[in-house]
Amino acid sequence: MTIHLRPELEELIRQDVERGAYETIDDFVEQAVSLLHEQEVWLAQHKSEIAARIQVGFAAAQHGDLIEPEQARSILEERKREWAAKRKA
Repeated sequence: MTIHLRPELEELIRQDVERGAYETIDDFVEQAVSLLHEQEVWLAQHKSEIAARIQVGFAAAQHGDLIEPEQARSILEERKREWAAKRKA
């Protein structure tokens, strides 16, 4: 399989490989594709739940029940850390 990337993306990959984060460019691409696939599968499995939560949030916002942007960022960062920890386990 031949893949063509923009030069700036190729450079990012080279930098990560040179830094030692990945053994080879192939290793980088395999891990990136695997991670993207995991995310796509998760999104497909949780699509209806996500849509329902969006509707709940939208309804709450219409009633003036909002949180500050900093609080939203904090919640999202915590969920991201939890997801990353589960992924490593």
